[in-house]
Amino acid sequence: MSARGINLRGVNIRNLEEFSRLIRYYILISSTEAGSGHPTSSLSATDLMCALLFGHSSSDERVSSAAGGFFRYDLDNPDYPNNDRLIFSKGHASPLFYSLWAAAGKVSPEELLTFRKFGSPLEGHPTPAFPFTEAATGSLGQGLSIGVGMALNAKYVDKLPYRTYVLLGDSEMAEGSVWEAMQIAAHYGLDNLIGILDVNRLGQRGETMYGHDVAAYEKRISSFGWKTYVIDGHSFLEILDAYEKAVGEESNAPRMIIAKTIKGKGVSFIENQDGWHGKVLSKEELQKALGELGAIDKGVRGEIKKPPPEILPPIRANEGIDFETVGTVSSAADKLFDYAKGKPVATRKAYGNALVRIFPKYPNMVVLDAEVSNSTFSETFKKAYPDRFFEMYIAEQNMVGAALGFSRRGKIPFVSTFAAFFTRAFDQIRMSQYSNANPSTALGAGIKFCGSHAGVSIGEDGASQMGLEDLAMFRTILGSAVLYPSDAVSAEKLVEGAVAYKGIVYIRTTRKDTPILYELTEAFPIGGSKVLHQSPNDAATVVAAGITLHEALAAYEELKKEGIMVRVIDLYSVKPIDVETLQKAARETRTIITVEDHFAEGGIGEAVTSALAGSRIVVHSLAVRKMPKSGKPEELLDYEEISREAIVQRLKNIRKDEFVRVG
Repeated sequence: MSARGINLRGVNIRNLEEFSRLIRYYILISSTEAGSGHPTSSLSATDLMCALLFGHSSSDERVSSAAGGFFRYDLDNPDYPNNDRLIFSKGHASPLFYSLWAAAGKVSPEELLTFRKFGSPLEGHPTPAFPFTEAATGSLGQGLSIGVGMALNAKYVDKLPYRTYVLLGDSEMAEGSVWEAMQIAAHYGLDNLIGILDVNRLGQRGETMYGHDVAAYEKRISSFGWKTYVIDGHSFLEILDAYEKAVGEESNAPRMIIAKTIKGKGVSFIENQDGWHGKVLSKEELQKALGELGAIDKGVRGEIKKPPPEILPPIRANEGIDFETVGTVSSAADKLFDYAKGKPVATRKAYGNALVRIFPKYPNMVVLDAEVSNSTFSETFKKAYPDRFFEMYIAEQNMVGAALGFSRRGKIPFVSTFAAFFTRAFDQIRMSQYSNANPSTALGAGIKFCGSHAGVSIGEDGASQMGLEDLAMFRTILGSAVLYPSDAVSAEKLVEGAVAYKGIVYIRTTRKDTPILYELTEAFPIGGSKVLHQSPNDAATVVAAGITLHEALAAYEELKKEGIMVRVIDLYSVKPIDVETLQKAARETRTIITVEDHFAEGGIGEAVTSALAGSRIVVHSLAVRKMPKSGKPEELLDYEEISREAIVQRLKNIRKDEFVRVG
């Protein structure tokens, strides 16, 4: 490709070549010292990244004639709102990532040699333990979605001119989530998003799907509405020309630089060789490779130019939140919707009402939905605050990745779809916890998820629509809160409580309208529970939440008629769980029955059993244990034996068994 049209004032190709040798040196010595890593995947993208950070161009209106590359970043303030963002979607190229910051003077050569060692922030795949990491990556196919979230934030929320750059590998282009991100980026006209595709031909076990056929990638990517630039990824003239065009051309479209590269570039005996993925050079091979690199000026350092100052201050996710009063009604303007007792309201409707109510208090909120906002009731928020609502369509994996991008730029994302459909995005959910490494800080305070249409009680739609694994899934997330409101009042309060929770939160809502149980002034601290009925003569404790709590309350009335008293606990906080209240109930009633519209594995029953470990109390679990099917909600509750009748019968059976044993 001709370099015609590129403005080379201030660009010294020899300097870039010198930088690339230094960076390759760092890649090789750090990975060999670690004894593991991915040097060949790093070497293929070295020239691309070197030019981005250190290859100066003057056509960008944000750039003066001073040194520096296209990338704009305040090295002394990684959280500065107008910094450009750099995401390594191919996170295994972490030796390159850390070496770039070493070449910029922010990582010492000595620290580079701690790569992959316990306690070092230079982890095997980037995490925010390293301050210049935008988000944890390494599970392939996710970085572009994170970039979409950051680009959406820049263009539509903060309205800042920063750009988001995402380095992708050709292997991960087989991931569907990449193409979900492609289509949504084009849909929203994210001209501030620049992807850099490192087509080095070789994956982990051999050739990638299209090998070095960059035309195949160009055809597919351009068909999704992206501007594309196909280049030789080791020609600095072509690389600089592509960056020049990507940042300078007027087009309401995201950009993708498609670079044909050589895996292992710079070391002849591993260049373009299969079988070297994830392997490092031995000490002897390292010396041979360093000999090929030639003379290296280890003292040279590159400058990354700062972005221009902006009036807008940093937007912090937790800024201004009074953690002691979250969830309380503080003024007339902050009152809950008027939920009249005797008039059933679905908790999913309360979710939408709560979002509208709390947004003025927490203006850093954004709401994302997967084309079911009329069912999750996030559409209530959309109607009130359309500029803060983002339709992500039926692409849940990308939605979660984009939410992480928003979160890492200081926003509080609420993300909703049917509970069942979060399961396909579990890898993105799982990975987001690793970007939440320090949730006490402003950035990455945790995504707030809301799954509606949970359990068999949705009725006729059948098994495919029934969220029956969601509690188990979200309980496994480190530091998560799992909330399951049973009425509209508790739902509203828990939605607001989720804002202040320093971690990932999952709120499980119900399709069916349910009676109002609580006064508007009732508080619902995360980690608590509510004892709705108790007496000195309780024969057992029934623990439930959501739809089955109402079945438990109905069972209480039936048993009371027969002179059998039971305690009823609303376990609205499944995690963290109210151990103290449960242990007290176990001591006083000696019998615990859990009832849940969820599979037995990983749900309320197992959470309660864990809380009572060591108490020698048997927890009797009523849960979904049969293959679900279509039918009326009441029929399905009976079929799965989680209805009021099933609760009554289980308690009677327990009492009968105890009588037989005593007799």
